[in-house]
Amino acid sequence: MIPALIVTLVFATSCANTPVTGPAKVEVRQVDGAWRLYRAGEPYYIKGAGLEFGDIASLAAQGGNSFRTWRTENGRVPGRQILDRAHKHGLTVAMGIEVARERHGFDYSDAAAVARQLENIRAEVLALKDHPALLIWIIGNELNLHATNPKVWDAVNDIAKMIREVDPNHPTMTALAGISPELVREIKARAPALDLIGIQMYADIINLPRRLRDSGWTGPYIVTEWGATGHWEVPKTAWGAPIENDSTTKANLYQKRFETVIATDKTQCLGSYVFLWEQKQERTPTWYGVFLESGEKTAAVDVMHYLWNDTWPANRSPHIESLTLDSRAATQNIRLQPGETYSATLIARDHDDDPLTYKWVLMEESKATSTGGDFEEKPREFQSNITNPHASEITLRTPTEPGAYRLFAYAFDGKGGAAHANIPFYVERTAPTIQPPAPIGNP
Repeated sequence: MIPALIVTLVFATSCANTPVTGPAKVEVRQVDGAWRLYRAGEPYYIKGAGLEFGDIASLAAQGGNSFRTWRTENGRVPGRQILDRAHKHGLTVAMGIEVARERHGFDYSDAAAVARQLENIRAEVLALKDHPALLIWIIGNELNLHATNPKVWDAVNDIAKMIREVDPNHPTMTALAGISPELVREIKARAPALDLIGIQMYADIINLPRRLRDSGWTGPYIVTEWGATGHWEVPKTAWGAPIENDSTTKANLYQKRFETVIATDKTQCLGSYVFLWEQKQERTPTWYGVFLESGEKTAAVDVMHYLWNDTWPANRSPHIESLTLDSRAATQNIRLQPGETYSATLIARDHDDDPLTYKWVLMEESKATSTGGDFEEKPREFQSNITNPHASEITLRTPTEPGAYRLFAYAFDGKGGAAHANIPFYVERTAPTIQPPAPIGNP
């Protein structure tokens, strides 16, 4: 539980629009049997997104009130500047604290290394704890992923206790990859100083109510990551390429998952952070971000606007009806011959009848095997293989090198909205030419 503390700073808004010069006290309370988050004495339900390098202003404009990070220093923008930007736009920040992961080689049986980490984190907390935009501390991200040493939770508990001592204004949590009875037992036994937990689930979020019951977790939680179906959760081609949903299918799933699971839990859930309010390469450049690399929003942004405001935006992104290559869909294990030409067609429509423009990109299939959102290199592009790449129908000349590839198609409405789809295919190895035997002469 959060220790009692009286704070003289008061401002009557849950969106932090009133200027403040010091920390706003944040509390997790149980009221009439339900868990609630309070900020400066006012109820605060999180309408948030994961955002590290994305557009903070656009999140505020779409109706979000908070964003989460994964570390205090992201290598581009200092933590204080992130908080300043959030406060400028009336947003709060669930500030991530980088905690070493066992899957990256950290040994939680090394007491000296654990102690050094604790002191480094103490310095991070002391530097940011009094900022008015700060909402919650997130101690580590998915520390349970591919981990076997339970001492990690001892370290998390020590960090939570340290934060409670130096910053009594903000609760602490850790963000977990999924939830299970074994994991909950470890957290309860080894990290009781945490005020709540974060749960991160993608397609499996539809089972979250049952998993909460099975795990015995009755305390408060935030869904700290959710969104598109994970690349590990989708069907794969015969050669192992994951089949990505198009942007329209994704948006529909965002809405269903939020309305079915997150919004219906009025007892334990304090809100959520949709993943990801920007763009990143993770198996593909379009899998998890709700924006394109070129900055256009997709239908998932429109859905979040609707969920946060109960109304659709004035102009909505285009939607996908179909994408075919050689008259076949992504689920049909498309195998093509090297150096040959094939047609591909994207059928897209616009909600507002805006005229659409198009773009096509051919990429090598990602060879990444990383987990947990670790950095991936963007695969090679082959733009010269596409004829008329700004039409809804193109001619594709396949690469001569055998292997796995992926064709991406985009539709733009000219007003900041876009739709996307892609289709994996495999270029076969050319069979060797067998020469007929020479004729045998007459005896």
